[in-house]
Amino acid sequence: MQLKVVKFGGSSLADAAQFKKVYDIIKSDKSRRFVVPSAPGKRSKDDTKVTDMLYICYDMAASGDIIDEYFGFIEKRYNEIIRELGIELSLEKEFEVIKNAFTHKAGKDYAASRGEYLNGKILAKYLDFDFIDPAEFIYFKDNGTLDSERTNLLLADELKRHDYAVIPGFYGSMPNDTIKTFSRGGSDITGSIVARAAGADVYENWTDVDGFLMADPRIIDNPDIIRTITYRELRELSYMGATVLHEDAIFPVRFAGIPINIRNTNNPEAKGTLIVATSSKNDGHGVITGIAGKKGFSTLTIEKDMMNAEIGFGRRVLEVFEQNEVCFEHLPSGIDTLSVVVSTSELHKNKDKVLNGIFKAVTPDSMTVEDGIALIAIVGRGMVEAKGTASRIFKSISDADVNIKMIDQGSSELSIIIGITEDDFEVALKAIYNEFCPKK
Repeated sequence: MQLKVVKFGGSSLADAAQFKKVYDIIKSDKSRRFVVPSAPGKRSKDDTKVTDMLYICYDMAASGDIIDEYFGFIEKRYNEIIRELGIELSLEKEFEVIKNAFTHKAGKDYAASRGEYLNGKILAKYLDFDFIDPAEFIYFKDNGTLDSERTNLLLADELKRHDYAVIPGFYGSMPNDTIKTFSRGGSDITGSIVARAAGADVYENWTDVDGFLMADPRIIDNPDIIRTITYRELRELSYMGATVLHEDAIFPVRFAGIPINIRNTNNPEAKGTLIVATSSKNDGHGVITGIAGKKGFSTLTIEKDMMNAEIGFGRRVLEVFEQNEVCFEHLPSGIDTLSVVVSTSELHKNKDKVLNGIFKAVTPDSMTVEDGIALIAIVGRGMVEAKGTASRIFKSISDADVNIKMIDQGSSELSIIIGITEDDFEVALKAIYNEFCPKK
C-alpha cells in the first residue's frame, strides 16, 4: 500500500463544513496516514485568518492591553468548530496556557504557531489520529535555518511509531526550546519535511484550486491547468510570482524524489497537478508549461568601449552590488554593454552608493537606470525541441504593440525571460498566453 502525506491549507480547514470535507478525503484512502494542517483561514472575503488574529492579540498583550475580550473571539472560532463537529474535546487548558504566554511575551513566532497547534488538536481528535507536536521533532539552528538532517533523522524515527498521525504545520523549535516559525505559507514546508521523513510515495497538498494554473487568473480568464510539471519548471514559475505552493517546500521532497500532487479540497475528484522530478517531453503537454511575471524591477545599463577585453569587468560590477547588499536578477549583455536587472526597491535603498561604486570600479563611458520594468518568464520543458518558440513569443508581443526592453534565455532552454515596461505587463502576458493557448 502506498504511503501518502497530506497537507491541508487554511481555506480547507476554515470551519466545520470544511473539516468534514477533509475527513471524507482522508478516510477515503487508507494510505493517507500523516496529515499536516494549517490554521483556520478565511470563511468569507471579509473574514480574518486565525493567524492574523493571533498576531493582533499578541501585539495587544505586548503593549500592555487587556486581551481577554479579543482572545475570546479566537476561542469562539475554535469552539464553534468543535461544537459543529460534535466531538468531545475541550481546549480550555490550552487557551489558558496561550493567554498566559502572551502576557509574558513568549514571542510572535509562538503566537502565530498556536493557530496550527490548536487546529491540529481538533483534527487529530476528529480523525481519531495520534497528535505529534512538531516543536519536538522539527529543529532550527541558532541562525534560524532549518536543521534538516537532524529533523529528518528524529522525525523519521518518531513517525515509525505511529500508523496515523496529525502533525501541525508552520513551526518547530530553536536550540533554546523557543518556538520558531517558517515564513508565511510554511505549512507547505512542514508537509514536505514530513513526506521526506516518512518516505512517502506521494505528498498531496490540498488547497482551494484544481491545480497549478498556466497563468495568473487575475489577468488571464480561465487559464488552463498544468497536469504535470517538473520541479525545475515549478521553481522558475514560483520565483516569478506563481504562488500555489511555497517555494521552499519543493526542496525536501525534490531531494527525496517524492512527487507532489496539488489537489482541491472543494473538488476532490479533480486530478490536480502532479509535480515530478522529470517528465517526458512527449506527454501530451504543449510547448510551454506556464507563464508568470512580476513588476517592480529596474535595469542599470553600463556602456564602455572594449568592455569585453577588460578582464574582471563583470566581477567588479557585481562586487559593488554585493557590497551594498543588492541581489541581481539577470545580466543581459553585449560586447560593449552590460545590463543588470535588480529589484527597484532594493536598488533605491542604496542607489547613490551603487552608482558611485560602479563609476569608481570600472569607469564606464555612460550609465543609465530605467525603473518601471516588469519581467515575464515563459517556461516549458518542451521548448528545447520546439522550433520557432522564441519567434512566436516575440511576434505575439509585437502584434500587441509592445516593445521588448530585455531578453534573457538560459543555456538549458527551459525558460525565456523578457522585460517590458510595467504599463505593458498585462497586455504582453495575455498576448503570449493566447499565442500558445488559444481559446477553443
